Amino acid sequence: MRLELLKNVTRIVVKLGTGVLTDSCKQPDLGQMKQLVDQIAAQRKEGREVVLVTSGAVGAGMGALGFEKRPAELAEMQACAAVGQSRLMATYEKLFARHKLNVAQVLLTHDDLEHHDRHLNARNTLVTLLSHGVIPIINENDAVSSTELKFGDNDKLSALVASLLPADLLVILTTVDGVIENFGKKSAKTLSVIERVDAAVEKMAGGTESVTAVGGMKSKIEAAKIVIRSGIPLVIASGKKKGMLSRITKGEDEGTLFIPKATKLQGRKRWIAFFHHPKGVLVVDAGAKKALREDGKSLLPPGVVRCDGDFQADEVVRICDSDGTEFARGIARFGGDQVRGGALARVEIVHRDDLVIL
Repeated sequence: MRLELLKNVTRIVVKLGTGVLTDSCKQPDLGQMKQLVDQIAAQRKEGREVVLVTSGAVGAGMGALGFEKRPAELAEMQACAAVGQSRLMATYEKLFARHKLNVAQVLLTHDDLEHHDRHLNARNTLVTLLSHGVIPIINENDAVSSTELKFGDNDKLSALVASLLPADLLVILTTVDGVIENFGKKSAKTLSVIERVDAAVEKMAGGTESVTAVGGMKSKIEAAKIVIRSGIPLVIASGKKKGMLSRITKGEDEGTLFIPKATKLQGRKRWIAFFHHPKGVLVVDAGAKKALREDGKSLLPPGVVRCDGDFQADEVVRICDSDGTEFARGIARFGGDQVRGGALARVEIVHRDDLVIL
């Protein structure tokens, strides 16, 4: 299955977490960074395009500014990121130059990918860099990102970048071997394949105890939901083992492979589904849920049982069933006040062309 799924991979997004990039003093671990860069360079020499999503800026800045643990205050974290990011890029540039490879720094905020024109511009920039043989090195623009604009973590950012391009494969390299069942027990084992992200899989994913990192396995499972719905496989594996990327692309049984959905979402549908902070919620009845999911229909006023949130026309909303489970997202053609007003009839609140089943 792995070999079949990964045999034609030509464009990879590789995410490197803080834990695999820094040493016990929270400084960039040069030996570790070198072996990871060597792996990426080997993929380039085999003809694959590689985009690198890197953590480690805040961690590198923490060491430089004398912080023992990740600062809680936004301004202090942004200061760490600003100091650390330039150090991080200087290191990458030096290491990739040994392989005669050029790199480009790309710093993104959520706003860059939510706004449609900027979304397309970011994609065009990345594709152009790749066409010139450059390795884009992406990080969140932590020095200016406010809470409202943040992706949340680089696991999600890497999933969004993979979906944006789109890539053929996302690899998240971390400090563990993959998704571990019965973590911390004698019966613990790494799951080789996950075909569906269900409640049991989510239960396995805890947070993180690292002083430099955010997210942990929980954020990686959230990232998995994005890429597999986009039709892109994900492998979570150890970044401490040499030659890991090569073994993954050869289809060897390394890490945990998430199987993508068979039907790939088109570009605009991916943008609707994953690149917005939804502004409101439409709760629908069972009949409307069936019509949307199974019959490919638009959402009509009679199917909406509740409307929450202050949203305007042309903004993205979550669509939930009566249990509160989100099963779709879409662009509302009317604002929340209009929907709640009850005067809408014979209109489509969300047209099926603007609707994505998750």
